[in-house]
Amino acid sequence: MRRLRLSALSALLPALLLYGCEGVAVALLGVSTGVAASTAINYTLDGIAYRTFTASRENVRLAALKALSRMGMKLEEDSKRDGRDYFVATGLDRKIEIELEVLAARTTRINAVAKYGLLNIFRDRATSTEIILQTEKALADL
Repeated sequence: MRRLRLSALSALLPALLLYGCEGVAVALLGVSTGVAASTAINYTLDGIAYRTFTASRENVRLAALKALSRMGMKLEEDSKRDGRDYFVATGLDRKIEIELEVLAARTTRINAVAKYGLLNIFRDRATSTEIILQTEKALADL
């Protein structure tokens, strides 16, 4: 009888310890899927998001401006620096800087950084990422 209880306990113990792990596995699967979906956006060590598009500078420029507008950001500066397009926009408490670099006639790299805090020393990767994702959506509409 004692042996039967011990056998039953040894069979149930792993089931009890692993109870609820399916939810964790499903959550991890969702996280890994989300990460895989956004691998096209990369980041520098200082929080600048960047991505290369197979599109002309002018198309990426129009798409980036449309993305900023769609997100409710106010364009403060639209200029050229060292042959690159440069935008500065503001949100409620964010300063957005975007730079477009032409790599070839139909290849353009976008860099985006969202700064906040005292003297704009902190970086907001989520907002930088969203700017690039919205630029991608706007490019699809062109």
